[in-house]
Formats: sequence, structure tokens, C-alpha cells
Amino acid sequence: MTGAQVSRRISRSPAIPPTGSRKDWLALGSIKIKHYVVRKGKHGYWLPTPAMKRMGFQIVPCGHDGPDAWKIASEWEERYQRARKGLEPTPARFYPTGSMGDGFTRFRLSNEWQKKPPRTREDWERGWKYIDPVFGDTAPSLATFEQIDQWYHHLLRLKGPGEAGRALKTWRALYRVLASMKLCTPDHDPSQAIRKEGVAGRTETWREGEVVRMVKGALRAGYGGLACIIAVAWDTQFAPVDTRTLTPAQAVTSGADMAFAIERTKTTEAAFGILSKRTQRLVEGYIAGLAFALHDDAPMFWTRGFTPSGKGGRPRNPAPYTKDSLVDDFADIRRMVFGKDEKRKLMDMRRTGAVEANAGGASVESIAAKMGNSIDQNRKLQKTYMPVNIAAVREADQARKIGRSRLASEQNEFRKLKLVKGGS
Repeated sequence: MTGAQVSRRISRSPAIPPTGSRKDWLALGSIKIKHYVVRKGKHGYWLPTPAMKRMGFQIVPCGHDGPDAWKIASEWEERYQRARKGLEPTPARFYPTGSMGDGFTRFRLSNEWQKKPPRTREDWERGWKYIDPVFGDTAPSLATFEQIDQWYHHLLRLKGPGEAGRALKTWRALYRVLASMKLCTPDHDPSQAIRKEGVAGRTETWREGEVVRMVKGALRAGYGGLACIIAVAWDTQFAPVDTRTLTPAQAVTSGADMAFAIERTKTTEAAFGILSKRTQRLVEGYIAGLAFALHDDAPMFWTRGFTPSGKGGRPRNPAPYTKDSLVDDFADIRRMVFGKDEKRKLMDMRRTGAVEANAGGASVESIAAKMGNSIDQNRKLQKTYMPVNIAAVREADQARKIGRSRLASEQNEFRKLKLVKGGS
């Protein structure tokens, strides 16, 4: 039996002892090595799964298929098994000194990195995953315009302008950091010669009746936490991340109204959201029905969990909503209520509120106070002269109602006009 024939039989089982002669290895040909594969019939690789990569393990080229390659693969498999059982630490990705990966690793250990908001750090990590495979082991000063150009346009074709733009934005921000570490020359970033393609802005909006149907659909399906998130997002115009992370400590009262005072996760701007009476009753009823008491700083809205039925399945306890679980559950309810062709998102409710308030005649200052950002161009003056206040928020809420009525009237007139033209 040849080495190639042995390798074809390799799949999952205990690792082969990393000692012995070629004859000894071939005698053990029926024993298989986990995660070892042979490519092009001659080169062996130890290939970790995505879960193993998250632990820090990377693809290991083992060389020409044969005893030496099998030994390397078995050593890495043994190392993984020990790390999985907690018997040794998981490996960290190794980067050459002075490389982009080395600089980014150093930056992530700094106080400046820790001061960044969680969403900003998440964006950096998301962009880095496209930079790492191509430039992670390379010194930033050695990167050329041609390399950046090919890399960006490859991402553009593969992932679209959104992810490609995020990767390029991360590169440029990281390059400035690495320049401060003296790993490259300031103002010599080759990516500056590349014009980033813009992403077409979203224009989708929701109607109040559609949101009510979504809330009722979520309640009927047992997604009480999701129903509250949808209703609160509609009333307050908070971003999804700010809505799903609301805590009892952020709840305040404004007269007879219930409201939330927050610092926006992405911009750290202050924002104030007043709930309607029906949303207030929904939230209070949901909190009262929880099987556990909430701490002041605990997220208020939880997933429904899962209890196996006769068909089986893995039980899941309710948990605070994460970004991914909120996206998944919202998509499930949206599909259940409107069908598979509906693609609007929870974030579009934030835009809807601005459209309604603008149609109702709200000032830009009121809309900025309502949304917790600076819609006009001068952020410094916005902070100085337009602080968040309840009166401005109430003005925007009232303008939304007026604008909602005007938009509905215009849509009805448009439909009547189409019917008249069609009849003639």
C-alpha cells in the first residue's frame, strides 16, 4: 500500500503515535488521523474546523504525504484535543514581528482599543478578517498600490461594496495606528489612491398597521421579548442594538408616560424615547410574566428559548437577545406575517420615524433630539445648542402622527388617480 492509498483512508479516529519507521506507519494504515486531508494526491494538510479556528488553530501544511506529514498532523491533533479538554491553552495566531498582524495584536492590547465602543471594535474585527489572509504576515510598509487595488476589487466582486468598503476603511484606520508604532510611514498609505465605491442607501419604510401585525404575530408565536423590541423600536426610533440592550435602570417616567433614557451605543449621543400607552402595557405585562427577576443592569428582552417536543431537539433556555438572534427571530416573524419575499428590516423603523416627522413639519433639531444624533452638518454646535430634552422629543412624536396621516392621505390619492387613469 502506498502513502497516497493510506492517506485516502484517513478521516476521524484517535491520532497515530508520532513515532516509528515508515514500515510502522504503513502497518497502522487502517488507523485514521482526524482533520488530515491530502490535496492533489501528494500534499498533506491538517485542516481545523471553523470552531477550531475560533480557538486559534490554523491550517497546517504538513508537507509531502507520508510518515513525516502524518506525524505533524497527529501532533497538532493531539494539541487540539488537549486544548479542547482544557489541559493546555489554545494557541494564539503567530505573526512575524513588524507585520500588520503583529501591530494589530499590539493595538488590541492597548487602552485605546479598550476605550472604543463595542460596535466599533466589532467593525474593526469584521474588516480585519479580510485583511488578515492577504496582509496579516506582511509589513505594512511593503504593501503596494497594485496589491491593495487587486485585493479591494476582488472583495468588491466577491462580497459587494458594503463589505469591501468596510475592509478598506479598516485598512486605512489600522494603517494610521501602525504608523504611530513606526511600522510604516505616515501619509504614505497606498490605499488612498483607491476610490471606495459607495453603497446604495436604503429607502425602505414601515407603516403603522404593518408594525402592529408584526407585534401580534410575535406574541402569537411566543416571542414576547421580540414583540416588545419591535414595539419599542417603532415608538422610540432607537437603533436595534440600543433597543435589544435596554435595561430597567434606563427606564424613567415622564408624567404618566414610560420612557427610556440612553446613551447611544454607536455614537455615545444621548437619546430619550417615550413609549405609547399600548407599548407601555406590553412591556409591563412582559416583565411581569417573566419567570425570573431582572437586575437593574440586565437586558430586559429575552429570546423565547426552546423546550423539546416529541420530535426531539436540544433544549435552550431563554437568553438576552444578541445581534444574530434578533436578526434571525425578526426574519422568522417577518416571513410568517408577510411571506418570504418581504425583506424590510428592523432598522428601517428608525428611518420611518424620521420620514414621518419630517412630513409632519418637525424641525431638524427635534428630529436630531429624537434620534440621538446630529442630522445637521455641525455636530459640535448640535451638542452645544440642541441638547436632548423632553419637549423636543414630544414635538417629534407629535409631528410623526401628523406626517403619518399626511403620507397615508397622499398614498390614497395616488391610488385613486391610478384607478381613474386605468378606467379611462
